[in-house]
Amino acid sequence: MNTAEPLVLGIESSCDETGAGIVRGTELLTNTVSSSMEQHVRFGGVIPEIASRAHLEAFVPTVRAALAEADVSLAEVDAIAVTSGPGLAGALMVGVAAAKALAVATGKPLYAINHLVAHVGVGLLGDGGELPEHLGALLVSGGHTEILAVESITSDVRLLGSTIDDAAGEAYDKVARLLGLAYPGGPAIDAAAADGDPRAFAFPRGLTAGKYMGSAEKPGPHRYDMSFSGLKTAVARVVETFQAARQPVPVADVAASFQESVVDVISRKTVLACTEHGITTLLMGGGVAANSRLRELVTERCARHGITVVVPPLSLCTDNGAMVAALGARLVSRGVAPTGIEFTADPGLPVTTVAVPAAG
Repeated sequence: MNTAEPLVLGIESSCDETGAGIVRGTELLTNTVSSSMEQHVRFGGVIPEIASRAHLEAFVPTVRAALAEADVSLAEVDAIAVTSGPGLAGALMVGVAAAKALAVATGKPLYAINHLVAHVGVGLLGDGGELPEHLGALLVSGGHTEILAVESITSDVRLLGSTIDDAAGEAYDKVARLLGLAYPGGPAIDAAAADGDPRAFAFPRGLTAGKYMGSAEKPGPHRYDMSFSGLKTAVARVVETFQAARQPVPVADVAASFQESVVDVISRKTVLACTEHGITTLLMGGGVAANSRLRELVTERCARHGITVVVPPLSLCTDNGAMVAALGARLVSRGVAPTGIEFTADPGLPVTTVAVPAAG
């Protein structure tokens, strides 16, 4: 097996996107994604059973398309990497079962890797594939909002803070539904907020009170953590008040004020975690990283503290197989033993587990 520039097929199926990516070392050859988002629109959120069925239907065509675009065969692939968690249980099982079948049929080594760390692994593509020292990551998506410290992409990733309830993307979807906006809520609210006043409503900033924050010397219980459930409730009450008074809901102002609350908390907590843990480069990932106001405020506040912000192209921010392949390639290059097939999908896989170790 080529360990200097391994050719790796990455498979991603943690939510509603079936991804197959192929990398050679740190070079991206293809990033093929089949999304079932349109099937979830009428429900206003991802329906796990529908997502799982869509993965079953899309897997073979997506992998074939990826191999064709990369102009490689399965026989040429050095290793296969697959997301084993976290994510939706049924969706994960489809990808894991398919990856195991491919590994057994081809005799290729199989790596079961962490979906969240893979979002950081996308930074391994191009520019020599070296991640900068003192690296941190801000992952913001429909299922996760987390601040990470990355000492080693293959062995040392620490969780500094996360949401204790709704993820940011989930909050966006729920508030969009309250405002009668389209799903997914992130782009819809971002667009509506452009015409609104972010100071129109004083929505709460969760977990920013002194009792939660504490100090650098004596940190509070949620110094770097976030909460958006109370914010969602506050928006619902505002909407209900206008509806009860038979007045039109000021959608743009509510959207702008909601969004400002979310991005204010995320950016403040992120910069605090970075400065207190010596992080000088911050990688943003996840679908919500596409939000214009979040990118703007995170970049602005990080710049004040000398922190460089790196945001991959949008196609590599959302869930995809390329990020899985990129992390898999680094594991191969570092001589990490493959997982094998004696593992199961783990919806709650902790971010500290970069790759599932081999059984026994």
